[in-house]
Amino acid sequence: MPYQVVIPAAGQGKRMGAGKNKLLLELDGAPVLIHTLQVFEGDECCSGVILAINEQDEKETQTLLDKYGITKVIGIVPGGSERQYSIYNSLKALEGNGIVLVHDGARPFIDIGLIHSLVLSAEQYGASVLAVPVKDTVKKVKDHKVIETVERSSLWAIQTPQAFRMSLLRQAYESAEEAGYLGTDDASLVERLGHDVMIVEGNYDNIKLTTPEDLFFAETIIRKRSSMTKRSE
Repeated sequence: MPYQVVIPAAGQGKRMGAGKNKLLLELDGAPVLIHTLQVFEGDECCSGVILAINEQDEKETQTLLDKYGITKVIGIVPGGSERQYSIYNSLKALEGNGIVLVHDGARPFIDIGLIHSLVLSAEQYGASVLAVPVKDTVKKVKDHKVIETVERSSLWAIQTPQAFRMSLLRQAYESAEEAGYLGTDDASLVERLGHDVMIVEGNYDNIKLTTPEDLFFAETIIRKRSSMTKRSE
């Protein structure tokens, strides 16, 4: 079940407040982006990665790829002003009609087993996303006033990777560009075509590093995984 990966890594990370691309911040001795790339580097099913990055980060990124022995990055493309534009640029750099994954560079804790489940689902249905059930009570609010309590059992928090047949995702992006439509994620563009998107249940470790507080959660996940590895040895 071979697949390729698109990783948008051109965000400014303003909510992180680091004054630089958050993916270049160090986590447990290596940049966040490297942690993410090492997952795919270690998966024999991954045949290549396309990175979309800002021009000012290109030199540093290439230095990191060389330093950490990342060999599966087959292309680096310019990032756009919106995530959607970065991914569209990346899709244009890919060849073939197999399965393509789109994954946030700021999610370094993705599990290879879940990746494989997602790819298998996408091969069968054309479009599949990782997600976890919402645990908190969710309320619809207007002007700080509760309008209604939303029924929770049907709510899922969507993660990445999101996996698609290449031809389907290209069609979705071409249609969105023609209409000037900006979606909230890749699956929303596919949904817009009327195509079903399937859910593969993920796990709660697969967090996206967005704010400074998330770095503390990340360190906790690293310690937990290290402890689990030592117990299994």
